[in-house]
Amino acid sequence: MNYFSVKTLLSLALLAMLNIAVKGKDADCAKYVDPFIGTGYHGHVFLGAHVPFGAVQVGPTNFIRGWDWCSGYHYSDSIVTGFSQLHLSGTGIGDLGDVLITPFTGSLKTSPGTEKNPFSGYSSKYSHTEEVAKPGYYSVVLKTYGIKAELTASERVGFHKYTFPENKQSHIAINLEDGIGWDAPVETFLKKVDAQTYTGYRFSKGWANDQRVYFAIKLSKPVDDLKLFDAQKAVDGNSAKGKAITGILSFATQKGEEVMLKVGISPVSEQNALNNIDAEVSGWDFTQTSVDAYKVWNRELGKVQVAGSDIHNLRTFYTAVYHLYTAPVLFNDHNKDYRGTDKKVYVNPGFNNYSIFSLWDTYRAAQPLFTILQPERVNDMVNSLLAIYKQQGKLPIWPLMGSETDCMVGYSAVPVIADAYFEGFNGFDLQVAFDAMKSSSTRDDYGVKYLKERGYIPADKEPESVSKALEYCISDWCIAQMAKKLGKTADYEIYSKRALLYRQYFDSSTKFMRAKLDNGDFRPLLNPIEPSIIIDGKEWKDYTEGNAWQYTWLVPQDVEGLIKLFDGENAFISKLDSLFVVKGDLGKNAPPDISGLVGQYAQGNEPSHHITYLYAYAGQQWKTAGKTRYIMRELYSDKSDGLCGNEDCGQMSAWYIFSAMGFYPVNPANSAFVFGSPLFSSITIKVPGGKQFMLKANNNSTQNIYIQSARFNGKPYTKSFITYKEIMQGGTLEFEMGATPNKKFGAGANDRPKSIIY
Repeated sequence: MNYFSVKTLLSLALLAMLNIAVKGKDADCAKYVDPFIGTGYHGHVFLGAHVPFGAVQVGPTNFIRGWDWCSGYHYSDSIVTGFSQLHLSGTGIGDLGDVLITPFTGSLKTSPGTEKNPFSGYSSKYSHTEEVAKPGYYSVVLKTYGIKAELTASERVGFHKYTFPENKQSHIAINLEDGIGWDAPVETFLKKVDAQTYTGYRFSKGWANDQRVYFAIKLSKPVDDLKLFDAQKAVDGNSAKGKAITGILSFATQKGEEVMLKVGISPVSEQNALNNIDAEVSGWDFTQTSVDAYKVWNRELGKVQVAGSDIHNLRTFYTAVYHLYTAPVLFNDHNKDYRGTDKKVYVNPGFNNYSIFSLWDTYRAAQPLFTILQPERVNDMVNSLLAIYKQQGKLPIWPLMGSETDCMVGYSAVPVIADAYFEGFNGFDLQVAFDAMKSSSTRDDYGVKYLKERGYIPADKEPESVSKALEYCISDWCIAQMAKKLGKTADYEIYSKRALLYRQYFDSSTKFMRAKLDNGDFRPLLNPIEPSIIIDGKEWKDYTEGNAWQYTWLVPQDVEGLIKLFDGENAFISKLDSLFVVKGDLGKNAPPDISGLVGQYAQGNEPSHHITYLYAYAGQQWKTAGKTRYIMRELYSDKSDGLCGNEDCGQMSAWYIFSAMGFYPVNPANSAFVFGSPLFSSITIKVPGGKQFMLKANNNSTQNIYIQSARFNGKPYTKSFITYKEIMQGGTLEFEMGATPNKKFGAGANDRPKSIIY
């Protein structure tokens, strides 16, 4: 037997192993997760230790050198300032970074230093060759001090283990001054309870306008000395309150001595932070806590199991699920208490309260994906949104740790709530939900007043008017459909009309969605590729992080109506084809969010995410297959730069997960999922009641990307979509795949997705 034959047999054996690697009840799905994926380029993902949806994300923090450090860490860096307890994942704005803890040795230093002179403080060099990251665990060697730092976590407790060298001057800094990016302290407090226990709080102002974090720290050994500083000026005593408190804990260490810290976080009080430690990590077994975190990740990741021979696809897929489960985060204590946006404490309200909802991004796919993979959390998420409505008088736009950021456009909590209702979730007050939707849609801010009065938002009175109006139409469609199901006829008629106001923006002469001026005329469209235009020296933005090419398709609630505006399917398809080939300079004022371009299609930003699936509405599902496979192959990978744009709290990953499974929710709230091109030979989703939904793709390969035919539970299936009910009742959907398109599949009028509630 020659070498080639042996190598071939070994390869085939390996492929066979991989094909069954993630099957079975106890499958180790977590081994495919690489938390470094997305930490480079513009991914902005969190790196560190946490558990699914955990309140704590404990991980390394670099100096913030620009936009790509929004999560506090970027793969290009090599200097760490310490380990913060809270981070954001994939956002375009930097915040959090609370309670920065740093071990160091030698002379006493009171700050991390500065970006230009980091070693004037206690910051340290590190190397990727000495970093380890896996679900629930992170470690790195601080080269400057010879200290190995290891991190793990429970839901509300960050667990640190530092292995020190022999040194009479070993220290741990507790820094309440430094955050990430936009964050700045307002009031901070630290006190010594005893030689092994320290508590305090950090109130700050940034993207979260009024963030309040309480903490408790327990050490595994007594501290010999505590020194306190406010803005690096010494403060006497065992407690200190000020704008920028830092505490330096000092002690001697033997070679290889392990010093451990448990850091409990609470939105309510220092005592609750202590209670969180006692409830979740009562002992000092770091290894077991790490093992427990890994098991939790495996349990949650294992709710979807895939089989395939490409290890890179497996790594990319399960890391995407890992990223999806990073947000939203629990924003309550172990006893369920939390602090609302009104800053009042709510004692055990009867649900788990969540925060960090990047709704403008996640309503499109991440939230619909939770209804399939995390149905047990959906009612709590909806109740969290409704609680914010009760506290601030409107549904949240972008809620962050007890604050409303009002970031992005639309009232995008509406599709999330509507989708939950349409899919049968009933663990929330339906009347409150509907009232919240109406209240948020009848305010006068952000251009809604003009929309109510004129049917459009004048671009010379309101920035980003096109994007705002189109987003409002999507949510208004959801309100109309909900009103219809509730028998609210008058509301149904009002919101049905409002949902069609997108027509006001469609220019039949250019076939673009265009801004309208106060006089009712379209603003001159100087360049449909540039996201903003300069008129008389003034910049005008009519689109949010996008351009006319991208926003023309933002009508997922009424694709049939959009096709009519194009004067039929042929013109619609022709323009859609052009989107993926047109090239041009976005201009010097283009935001970095417009990334991952295929022509003018921007996979790196959310308004484009449904567009590849629009072909199915015009009977050409096969074109969706080609486009989605290309994007999965070219714009996602298992490298540090494997995301072509901001992760945005799970939305970039949700697109990939759905697309790899072979379907996607074009309409975010109508319970239908349009077929694309499944990436794996089989996918099994665990659904409630001990059932499972299996998707098989026979003859699937990198060439065989087109659906030839389908069967559902053994019967021929000619539709180019599947419904939520069909998925959740369990069963087997089987595709026959081929290298050339079957242009008849899904082409029939009755086989295409419709803009109705299924």
